[in-house]
Amino acid sequence: MAGRLQQKSAFVVGGNSGIGLAIAAAFVAEGAHVTIAGTNPEKNERAVAELAKLMGSGDVRSIQLDVSDRVACFEAVENVVQHSGSIDVLVNGAGVYASRQFEDFTHEEFTRILDVNLHGPFHLTQAAIPYMKAQTWGRIINIGSSAGKWASRNQSAYNVSKHGLIGMTRCVAVEVAGTGVTVNALCPGMVETDMSASLEHEQAEASGTTPDAIKAGLHGRIAIGRYLQPDEMAGLAVYLASEESSGMTGQSIMVDGGMVFV
Repeated sequence: MAGRLQQKSAFVVGGNSGIGLAIAAAFVAEGAHVTIAGTNPEKNERAVAELAKLMGSGDVRSIQLDVSDRVACFEAVENVVQHSGSIDVLVNGAGVYASRQFEDFTHEEFTRILDVNLHGPFHLTQAAIPYMKAQTWGRIINIGSSAGKWASRNQSAYNVSKHGLIGMTRCVAVEVAGTGVTVNALCPGMVETDMSASLEHEQAEASGTTPDAIKAGLHGRIAIGRYLQPDEMAGLAVYLASEESSGMTGQSIMVDGGMVFV
């Protein structure tokens, strides 16, 4: 089925690489007007050039955004509305990661991860909801993680941020239920991205082993025996962004290749 997002205005935050870029590409292919956001303007523009090759009836553009800046988040949502006439879909996909034993995290490191991974979606969701409620239609998709479902070693700050994001997904979904706005979380397991490479190196340093050993250990905990690819997240994101998902809200859906946590 094509054209499921025809003429919808989608704001994909963290859309210049990895999972966010794959989702933006799927949205463009489905006919959406897509604005991506990231902190690096050169990376943003490279992503726009890549997405432009997929152009159908929509358009694609980028803005520079640090999601830890609340004022900038509200301005970014206003920018999308002014350009496209609405904000129909918000994907909260910006994320940062650091690996430390819990006692070794500094307050600044812990806070930085919460500022991007949890407070950023808080700011952007607060900015977008009034527009969505006014038009009686909206889709908010938070990019959670399997780390938001379970405990794991040496990444407490990241896990806390994703647990919080899943909790926020559920609470906001309940509060906006009946307005035409749905709020769901897509929770990837291990996906082949720059962040997974960073995780391998940081986990290796924290545990005194090698990145290859960390990767092999993770593969051994995934039923399908491999990392997923970013575009394996995109189909579910399209569903959550479309009219088809109107009866689904407050859910946190695992896409993890059968990853088993011990």
